Amino acid sequence: MRIVVGFAAGGPADITARLIGQWLSERLGQPFVIENRTGAAGNIGTEAVVRAPADGYTVLLCGTPNAINATLYDRVNFNFIRDIAPVAGVLRGPYGMVVNPSVPAKSVPEFIAYAKANPRKLNMASAGTGTGSHIAGELFKMMAGVNLVHVPYRGAGPALTDLLGGQVQVYFPSTPASIEHIRAGRLRALAVTAETRLDVLPDIPTVAEFVSGYEASFWFGVGVPKDTPG
Repeated sequence: MRIVVGFAAGGPADITARLIGQWLSERLGQPFVIENRTGAAGNIGTEAVVRAPADGYTVLLCGTPNAINATLYDRVNFNFIRDIAPVAGVLRGPYGMVVNPSVPAKSVPEFIAYAKANPRKLNMASAGTGTGSHIAGELFKMMAGVNLVHVPYRGAGPALTDLLGGQVQVYFPSTPASIEHIRAGRLRALAVTAETRLDVLPDIPTVAEFVSGYEASFWFGVGVPKDTPG
């Protein structure tokens, strides 16, 4: 059996799929292969599952981009709601607002002030155009009134790599993908995008503490081609 992920290895979607695959393999005695089909904010991987035989051997790791893409793309070769049958929800969680340590800002207000003083000089990474990290960043830009340059990647893993290397300065990754880098001091977390602070990062404020009304979250679920036997 295969679990198709629309993003590159090393990101939250890939990590989630591998955990699910291991859990299912142990309980069903059936090997699960993770297949990364990257591009177009998950649309390439989604279409691969839509076109796959409805025999139960191909599973899609669905996520926030699948909902976003319904309005972002004028033309796609499938209808996500019609062509993918939902199986189960997996998780929901917040993003972090994370910067490379070279950025002088130590807080959200300091970042906003620094970005306004340096318009279009800060690069904002995302896991791809239309992904949750992209929309979370665009929402922040709009509500905070800052002008950041969007740099899309083919997944969260490559985006994090370039953030660590300083090629980009700010990113809104999922907390599971970035928390170890934050704890090790390789990245600086300015805030989390949840409504309330996280138990695992109690000293990190929420964006909403400084930008009233801001909130963003990601979700993952499992789907299969329509007409797959129940």
